[in-house]
Amino acid sequence: MDLGDLRATIDEIDTELLELLRRRAETVQEVGRRKREQGLPVFDAAREELVLRRACSGAAAPLSAETTRALFAEIISACRALEEPLTVAYLGPAYTFTYLAARHRLGFQPEYLDCPSLQDVFDAVERGRANVGVVPIENSLSGAVPETLDRLVTTDLNVIGEHYEPIEQCLLAACTIEEVRRIHTHPQAAAQCRHWLRENLPGTQIVNQSSTAAAARMASEEPGSAAIGPAEAGEAYGLRVLARAIQDYPDNRTRFFLLGRSMPARTGRDKTSLVFAVRHQAGALHEALTPFRVYGVNMTMIQSRPVPGRLWKYVFFVDIDGHVDDGHVTRALEDLRGLASELAVLGSYAAAE
Repeated sequence: MDLGDLRATIDEIDTELLELLRRRAETVQEVGRRKREQGLPVFDAAREELVLRRACSGAAAPLSAETTRALFAEIISACRALEEPLTVAYLGPAYTFTYLAARHRLGFQPEYLDCPSLQDVFDAVERGRANVGVVPIENSLSGAVPETLDRLVTTDLNVIGEHYEPIEQCLLAACTIEEVRRIHTHPQAAAQCRHWLRENLPGTQIVNQSSTAAAARMASEEPGSAAIGPAEAGEAYGLRVLARAIQDYPDNRTRFFLLGRSMPARTGRDKTSLVFAVRHQAGALHEALTPFRVYGVNMTMIQSRPVPGRLWKYVFFVDIDGHVDDGHVTRALEDLRGLASELAVLGSYAAAE
């Protein structure tokens, strides 16, 4: 076939794709109608993760699984908006890594509610101003986010999903790298790029900002200034990427929790997050963890936190593989409840890729 024939084939395929998208959209509208009749939430994190997993498993070269997932995430986002508008609260401002994580997981269609603090994200969902909240829970380098852990103890919201966002820091500026005299950055971003800065811009003034997005905005307003942050923040504020992936450790990523009021159904590859306390006596923690070994439950994370206002009182946050409706998880939690002084399941949700 010549070029004209190939283009005609593409046009035919596009027509078929549009027809399939129309059928999918109409079917989703009917799903939305039945959800409303049954009083079910519009956003079903577990179902969406199953669709994305199936799409990725069926990805055909030359399209990668990552590309296929991104395409289907936007299709899902557009169709979900036909059921009912979705409002997502996140730790702002726009173009922070939390914003990017929310957008990559939930697509462009939701209304994104910019919150100035993690407390405000929780409040927005608890008070019904948002359907879903997105908060950071841990970073592969700096560990758990204490503010999120503390708030999970007091909220009545559930963890309904998780998302891993790669953290790629870039040097952003409107000038050349030789002209950079000042760098605006969030302290954590600067710490992640310490070696690169020492080798490439030694002695340059570092100015701390509240977020990487705020740093990009300041750099756009000051001649001779640069910022450290995601490339998308630079694009939003008219800055060029002078250097990409300047973080000292290339595999840096942050894990985010999605918060809501429902409890997702099991998908077959799930996680459960819980928090518990034990009596203040020798061996109490070891004893409390025994049910996980007995019933073959894999523990993927444990983090201790002091209880505010209660001297020397600690709680333990734990992630395990499996869903609360899995038999071995159910039995393990029943035994743990008898051993712990306090126990709360924060949520069971589809494990992210």
